[in-house]
Amino acid sequence: MSTRHKILLLDDDLDLLDVYRDILSRLPSQPQIYTATSGARAIALLESEPFSLLLSDLSMPKMDGLQVLAIVRRKFPQLRTAVLTAVPDEQFRSRAYAIGVDIYFEKPGTTQEISLFLDCIESLLSQEAQGAFRGVQSKSLVDIIQLECLSQSSSVLRITNGVQEGKIWFQNGEVIDAVARDLAGEVAFQKILSWKTGNFEILPTEPHRKRTILISYQALLLESAQALDEAQAQDVARPTNLENTEAHSGGQSLVTAISQMNGVESVLTCRSDDPKQMDSWSVEDPEQIVAWTRSTLQSFRELGEHLHAGPLAQFRGITLQRQMVLGSDKGMDFYIGFQRSLSADQVLATAKNILTQCVC
Repeated sequence: MSTRHKILLLDDDLDLLDVYRDILSRLPSQPQIYTATSGARAIALLESEPFSLLLSDLSMPKMDGLQVLAIVRRKFPQLRTAVLTAVPDEQFRSRAYAIGVDIYFEKPGTTQEISLFLDCIESLLSQEAQGAFRGVQSKSLVDIIQLECLSQSSSVLRITNGVQEGKIWFQNGEVIDAVARDLAGEVAFQKILSWKTGNFEILPTEPHRKRTILISYQALLLESAQALDEAQAQDVARPTNLENTEAHSGGQSLVTAISQMNGVESVLTCRSDDPKQMDSWSVEDPEQIVAWTRSTLQSFRELGEHLHAGPLAQFRGITLQRQMVLGSDKGMDFYIGFQRSLSADQVLATAKNILTQCVC
């Protein structure tokens, strides 16, 4: 049985809260509706239990809606957020999207507007966090970068994709630098642009940042798009069966070979009898992941024995940021993180290929 969504309505007008509670009760998913009349009360509710969506007015005393939303984006980065306001102000709209709001509504008045509003809210509740970056609904990273450049912004864009993190620096609407792990400049920018999902936040400018990217942002985006197209063409040409890769001839490590499989975000392997003999790629805390992987695999082995289900081969899990597969074969324990946007069939097929073809 699926868990009902929870929506938190924030408005200092009690009458409007009642009106919008009634409107939202018509949603097909039948979410639970909670209300708050102040920013402090809304944040307290969000800290007390998980919510799917915060729907906030902008004009409120003491702490206005934009202040509340800025705090919420930092404290609850996975929470969907929307603005519902009677103020048709483009500056407010731009500031709200810059904070990271998913969608901005002017308060509906007609039956048609109410119907559109409900359709958008239902879509937002059911929308998976894939194929877009959190902060601007259905926007790609290219859209976000272009928005910063076209608005002549000076800022720092911080992007996270699973355990990966990157930053892009803007100065007066131009991209001046980028970093991603051990990469810098244009190479780092191209790496960040290859990420299809993730979270982002706009940080204050760093006026003394040295410029390493000297071409215009238009040329930079064009070159990056061409590089991505070439990489994707190589991915299509590369065989997914690793039986003939250098990993089997000793010219390439097992973890490196696995990391090149489509959709793989992170890899960790360790000997079942000696967890200190491990290798990893793009794993933030390998020791902690080794301990968790071994403990989890042991728990499932014990469950399999209790149920007389036979030996454990592998299992798949899903988090808000990624999918993962744990497995054990030929004295080797595996943790493999996959992109959240992959289908279950793609993940399981790739994992099976890795466990059957890569483990010597």
